[in-house]
Amino acid sequence: MKQAIATYVRVVDRLSDWVGIVAMYLIFLMIGILLMDAVTRNVIDIPVHWAIEAAQFTLTAYYFMGGAVTLKNDNHVRMDLFYESLSRRGKARMDLITMVCLAFYLSVLLFGSISSLNYAIETGERRFSMWNPSMIPIKSLMVACIVLMLLQTVSLVFKHWATLREEAPA
Repeated sequence: MKQAIATYVRVVDRLSDWVGIVAMYLIFLMIGILLMDAVTRNVIDIPVHWAIEAAQFTLTAYYFMGGAVTLKNDNHVRMDLFYESLSRRGKARMDLITMVCLAFYLSVLLFGSISSLNYAIETGERRFSMWNPSMIPIKSLMVACIVLMLLQTVSLVFKHWATLREEAPA
């Protein structure tokens, strides 16, 4: 059982890192889109109507994709009123409580995002704009990234549980 948990933690952590690296490069794509928009609109006077929305979708994908690696690397915002004064095991207890709350929140979010994706698929939902892009790709990415965050949350639960049991983390 320990080996299965260690393998799960290792695979989910690697997947989170990989998705996080892809997300990191999306910033460069967004910068390129916005630069192209500025040049085409201001220099050659040919506005590209889809550029701002494409940049918005890219930024949205960046946020979704960065969630799991942010959890894994413990780079999220935390209220450190008394957390830093806790022992290593005390921090693990506090983090386990937080992970339960996070798992509940992500489960509700996943339920809503699946419902939203189903609606987009059934109705062929499109954004009301001149470009009129489909909403299915970004909503699919949202569902996949929430699932990855849930998987990463379970991985963190295993790590904090190992800390409480004074075992070496996976």
